[in-house]
Amino acid sequence: MLRVRCLRGGSRGAEAAHLIGAMLGRAVTGWVHRAFQSTSSSAAAAQPRVLVEDTVIAEPLEEQCPVSAFNEWDPLEEVIVGRAENARVPPFTVEVKANTYEKYWPFYQKYGGQTFPEDHVKKAVAEIEEMCNILRYEGVTVRRPEPIDWSFQYKTPDFTSTGMYAAMPRDILLVVGNEIIEAPMAWRSRFFEYRAYRPLIKEYFRKGAKWTTAPKPTMSDDLYDQDYPIRTVEDRHKLAAQGKFVTTEHEPCFDAADFIRAGRDIFVQRSQVTNFMGIEWMRRHLAPEYKVHIISFKDPNPMHIDATFNIIGPGLVLSNPDRPCRQIDMFHKAGWTVVKPPAPLIPDDHPLWMSSKWLSMNVLMLDEKRVMVDANESSIQKMFERLGIKPIKVSIRHANSLGGGFHCWTTDVRRRGTLQSYFH
Repeated sequence: MLRVRCLRGGSRGAEAAHLIGAMLGRAVTGWVHRAFQSTSSSAAAAQPRVLVEDTVIAEPLEEQCPVSAFNEWDPLEEVIVGRAENARVPPFTVEVKANTYEKYWPFYQKYGGQTFPEDHVKKAVAEIEEMCNILRYEGVTVRRPEPIDWSFQYKTPDFTSTGMYAAMPRDILLVVGNEIIEAPMAWRSRFFEYRAYRPLIKEYFRKGAKWTTAPKPTMSDDLYDQDYPIRTVEDRHKLAAQGKFVTTEHEPCFDAADFIRAGRDIFVQRSQVTNFMGIEWMRRHLAPEYKVHIISFKDPNPMHIDATFNIIGPGLVLSNPDRPCRQIDMFHKAGWTVVKPPAPLIPDDHPLWMSSKWLSMNVLMLDEKRVMVDANESSIQKMFERLGIKPIKVSIRHANSLGGGFHCWTTDVRRRGTLQSYFH
């Protein structure tokens, strides 16, 4: 596919040639040149002549596509960072109850549909702004979703809800190669979350990226086990071990954050928000170029894989010692190095309304030798240093409270690298 770029001067003819080059992507190089010359000649009659220095270069669009990422560790060039602004507590529905811990249920019952504590959100906003500044300092282009009023109540034929936020782009967007896959999600409060990202996605699409929206679930009552019997952590362990989750197999659903990439191999877990129908949709969609592997963990509340199993380099993975992977032997046999991160240092009294302390391992790789890690987590910083990886320290404690670490708060749009196999 070719794109025509005018390097100097300007004319309507050049703009027309650029449009032709973009729309007729598979046209041969010579045809694009002739179209440019023809269009330039007709436009010249209606306006001052074009500078003789004007030149046109035909370039392969694939080289210019702003979207390209095959794994979690190639050099990061462009990233989407979420927003905490206007964040609201999701209504306390059955799927939210199944994904949160008992000690926070009174919080959801009291504040569901309202804003998170205002002072806490202000601090989270400031932390994420500083995170963006540090990413820019490290040479990464930072993009942001649109600020949206999530207090608006919406109604479908199957449910009524308010929104939540656009804080965690990792949950809704998965980049595989030059394709952006928009996840269908599983929480009703996140049904319209995609709207905050659409301006960015349309921009990437116009510049050559592929854009796929997975089938949107109705999120009717049939998608959820309305009698999901959770009262204690022990209940959760038993149900997860039996393969029982709050989401049923009524229709496909998944959050993008339950998938993690290693070149041609992509790993996924069945969780409270990702069902087997959703995994199968992804498997068929990405085949045959990519292989999707289902893995599982001893986890009482599986939701998003990246604070349990985070791949940080070729054949190098952080594996949560509190949630051991049941298929870990296949990684050892493939020659991978499995690293167990140290226990998190976050205080017990710090609110984590939608996540566990293991956000300490929810890190963002800037490349194989640089990692964005929480400034307060000295133990895991030392672990990375022993691995020869430089910690880029940022404090996002208040942002953690909204449900994510560095990996959650970002979606890598472009990493400089190629598609390879790392799992044999």
